[in-house]
Amino acid sequence: MSTPFSPRRAHHAAGLSALLVGLLALAGCSSEGPGTSASVSADPTVQTVPATVQLSWIFNEEFAGEYFAETAGYYAAAGLGPVQLVPGPSAGVPELISGTADVAFSDAVTIGAAVARERAPLKILGAVFQQNPFAVISLAGGADIATPQDMIGKRIGVQDGNSALFSALLAANGIGADEVTVVPVQFDPAPLVNGEVDGFVAYLTNEPLVLEARGIATTTLPFATNGLPFVAKTITAADETIAENREMLKSFLRAEIQGWADALGNVDETVRLVTEQFGADLDLDPVAVRAGAEEQNTLVVSDETVANGLFTISPELQERTLASLSAAGIEVAADDLFDLSLLAEVYAEFPELVALGS
Repeated sequence: MSTPFSPRRAHHAAGLSALLVGLLALAGCSSEGPGTSASVSADPTVQTVPATVQLSWIFNEEFAGEYFAETAGYYAAAGLGPVQLVPGPSAGVPELISGTADVAFSDAVTIGAAVARERAPLKILGAVFQQNPFAVISLAGGADIATPQDMIGKRIGVQDGNSALFSALLAANGIGADEVTVVPVQFDPAPLVNGEVDGFVAYLTNEPLVLEARGIATTTLPFATNGLPFVAKTITAADETIAENREMLKSFLRAEIQGWADALGNVDETVRLVTEQFGADLDLDPVAVRAGAEEQNTLVVSDETVANGLFTISPELQERTLASLSAAGIEVAADDLFDLSLLAEVYAEFPELVALGS
């Protein structure tokens, strides 16, 4: 068995104390409802606590809630600052283990594999996406990969960060690794368009919409409906951070809930924040950004979030996630993968936030 990971990060007790004071001072602060993206003022006399957040991808629409949390002042009002959003691509595990990130956005398969196989001391605190958007896409009228069996004998473009996910898809559908040809690719779908691969691991909210905006039709094979209905865009932290900086993480969750509530109600502002501010140098297509934002909103809201608030993971969804991992050969217990107590405490302390999940 592998040697357990051990986070190495200097923690500052003074900063945590300041955060606790700040939370008390800010407890009476209110924010605007979804779609307003009105700024919230922080008390300038309160010392804020910095946080580093590792994103799984570039500054596109996938992180709309984080952009709203920053620009509307929700991070600051919760006692956080500065909050450094670090673009990916990254699955977040190395950054959390090394302590270079306090929080990372990842997925249940990647985190589950790290916990089960490497004894990584990590926990999922909540999930922005109630359903994962991973898929294998192919050209309509080309390979047309619509079922897992259609992948057999095909060349599938797989990014390094998604190799565990793709292996899980094969295992969940009884397909041997030697039955497909894995072609290392980056995240640009050009190899698919150019015919270098037959299929390409993608996000339903990203690459298919980018190609559609260019007039290129695709066939999709969603992971979620083919054996892997796990949660995604998971908010993940190291056990050490949970133990030593619990209030900081709760403040982050609080601001995230507010930010995502705004993002759900204001796609126009999401497009502006992506194309003119956070991702201004990426030359992203506003049409594709809008389509991605609208599509991902359907992944964020569910009956569970309407009833219990954003990011919550119902017992049933936890079981489905664990079953997905087990089908992929990843055996992990719920208590070793999830710690939803922080999110529960946030909603207990700020019950008005529950209504933002609808």
